Amino acid sequence: MTEITPKPGIMDIALYVSGESRLAGHDDVLKLSSNENPLGCSKAAKAAFAAAAGGLNRYPSTDHADLRRAIGEVHDLDPARLICGVGSDEVLQFVTHAYAGQGDEVITTEHGFSMYPILARMVGAEPVTVPEAERRIDVDAILAAVTERTRIVFIANPANPTGTMLGEEELQRLVDGLPGHVMLVHDGAYVEFAGGFDGGVSLVDRHPNVIMTRTFSKIHGLGGLRIGWGYAQRSVIDVLNRIRQPFNLSSAQLAAAEAAIRDTAFTAHCAAENARWREWMRNGLVQMGIGCDESFANFLLARFASPEEADAADAALREDGILVRRVGGYGLPDALRITVGDETGCRRVLAFLSRFMHEKGGAE
Repeated sequence: MTEITPKPGIMDIALYVSGESRLAGHDDVLKLSSNENPLGCSKAAKAAFAAAAGGLNRYPSTDHADLRRAIGEVHDLDPARLICGVGSDEVLQFVTHAYAGQGDEVITTEHGFSMYPILARMVGAEPVTVPEAERRIDVDAILAAVTERTRIVFIANPANPTGTMLGEEELQRLVDGLPGHVMLVHDGAYVEFAGGFDGGVSLVDRHPNVIMTRTFSKIHGLGGLRIGWGYAQRSVIDVLNRIRQPFNLSSAQLAAAEAAIRDTAFTAHCAAENARWREWMRNGLVQMGIGCDESFANFLLARFASPEEADAADAALREDGILVRRVGGYGLPDALRITVGDETGCRRVLAFLSRFMHEKGGAE
């Protein structure tokens, strides 16, 4: 009897593992494993979400016009060139389904976001991983890997889990070096934490083969609602809308996101607090002998002397009720990714790591 089998590539997908949120034996867990906003979300977003409850019997809009208009007004973008999805992940999925398939190649980088290879395999394409240079995206390595089969290049900028960032000159050099048949996807989930960077808007405006994506999960604190958006030239958005399901976002999602994007004072406050405590934490880590690159996101990559030391630090943090993210699966077995929390959380994790390093030194 013939068995039903999935398409080639599906069973090669390694399941995505999210950051832990619970620890046995600890009621008050400090979760610094998922890069969530420690300040929560805007009060206006909460109010809008609650108000939407009165209309849950009605279908949501299919064109997301109000949300796209709000994003356009806040970021000075053409709403007709915006698309919204269930998190920016869904927008990335739209791009992959529309522009890659069986026999094609999709380029990702050595420490790139683990969803990129999953998306490639989802459509039967082959993920091609290129090396980075000291945890930074290497433009030359990407360009050298491009072939006639390449259809998409995925980069996160600022990058996850490293927190490093490509400058605008290097971004432009990357786009200039790509053939016209290759789509560059600039994943800007952490752009708002970088400061002074347009997130790829100018690249999109100049090039038809670039799309930038953003999310409401990070600085806007709406990770539990799953909302994201993308910006590209009209021809690309027209393609993506043809494969987007018409009711992919609920009325409550749309209302909360619109309120969140319009609350620019809250967004600015979150960015300022993150920058303040990110710098403070990085200085502390470096002073205690833990390697840490400058980060442009809302987390820090703490690099220890060895994978064994990173394991020991993680185990000790867990015993104290602190959850951070192991990143061995990203090719960084000697590192821990630590979300920048609020003042109390930052002081707690740094005080604990200081004790850990001191005791380790004493044991040696």
